[in-house]
Amino acid sequence: MKGKNRWLLPEGIEDLLPEQAAQLEQLRRELVDFYRSWGYQLIQPPFIEYLDSLLTGTGHDLDLQTFKLIDQLSGRLLGLRADMTPQAARIDAHRLQRQAPSRLCYLGTVLRTLPDGFAGSRSPMQVGAELFGHAGAESDVEILELMVATLALCGVEDVYIDLGHVGIYRGLAHDAGLEQEQEALLFEALQRKAIPEINEFLLQLDLSTAQRERLAGLATLNGGVDVLERAQALLQGSGDGVRSALQNLGRIADLAQRRLPQLSLHFDLAELRGYQFHTGAVFAAFVADRGQEIARGGRYDEIGKVFGRARPATGFSTDLRTLMQLGRRGSRPQAAAVILAPFEDNAALSDKVRALRAQGEAVIQQLPGQAGSVAETGCDRVLRWNGSEWVVESIT
Repeated sequence: MKGKNRWLLPEGIEDLLPEQAAQLEQLRRELVDFYRSWGYQLIQPPFIEYLDSLLTGTGHDLDLQTFKLIDQLSGRLLGLRADMTPQAARIDAHRLQRQAPSRLCYLGTVLRTLPDGFAGSRSPMQVGAELFGHAGAESDVEILELMVATLALCGVEDVYIDLGHVGIYRGLAHDAGLEQEQEALLFEALQRKAIPEINEFLLQLDLSTAQRERLAGLATLNGGVDVLERAQALLQGSGDGVRSALQNLGRIADLAQRRLPQLSLHFDLAELRGYQFHTGAVFAAFVADRGQEIARGGRYDEIGKVFGRARPATGFSTDLRTLMQLGRRGSRPQAAAVILAPFEDNAALSDKVRALRAQGEAVIQQLPGQAGSVAETGCDRVLRWNGSEWVVESIT
């Protein structure tokens, strides 16, 4: 039995067959060219790095998602990348060392210990873009706009964006003097919108009535753009951090609505995805009939501090396989037109095959004694000798 099942792959690890691989590669090439048109430069970080570099500023969640092993040369702990964002931050801070903003993009496989929310895969092809060196709302909106454009290029329709800001909850928790464990417990309840549980928990803390109302009220601050007005009223009297975060979110929302007028924006001030990692605005893309986000992003300032340069940073990432499955592109890659040539020791034949390939044609040579039919080769034409030269003819 053991020998019969050697074709099985680990759970969450998948093959891509020729047609799927061709579609994915076409999409990858289009995205690289598209990002270049926005000024984003492609980077290709290594698949494996020292673990402390990979987990810089990312929090506990990514640590759990990272496969670890011992380097036989140095004895140090290595990690297989589960997210390329820290690698982009290392390149910006240590390798490039620019003063001007850096725009970097990447496309590559990452490996995770548990299935990822995007597609239930443990080996998604992560696509993303990062903008380093600018702290304003304008760079957040540029990244948001690029994420939306990425989804459109992949043919993903009826997208809506969920916007939030981790600085609001972080500021309220600081104003209330919450201890780390209390902050984490309340955070978890807020993610579930468990309002009775939130109220009961807050009653156990030594807080003023206003502080309780602000923290509990976060669970109700979700909906359309009117959420920002309701938040202004509810959060009056908060500290400077909360006010600054709310103003920043309002500025981002205003710019996004003007630059992406057709986009549906949803606000949720209790949705704190990436709370340990992000430092400012956070956003995610959703489509109808799919509860899980299909792309996510946000601000994560000073991630490069450990590499010697603390720079403002914002970015997004998604899984290319998920976008390929969801996309409704007008034209799909057609089966490649292939010419079948005989296998002969013939100089004129070899010259003709080289010339056809140089012109962009795909040519395979039929090996002597090969099994199977011509149809299995995928060929739609054949190279034949007509008495004076080698010519391409349709297979009849």
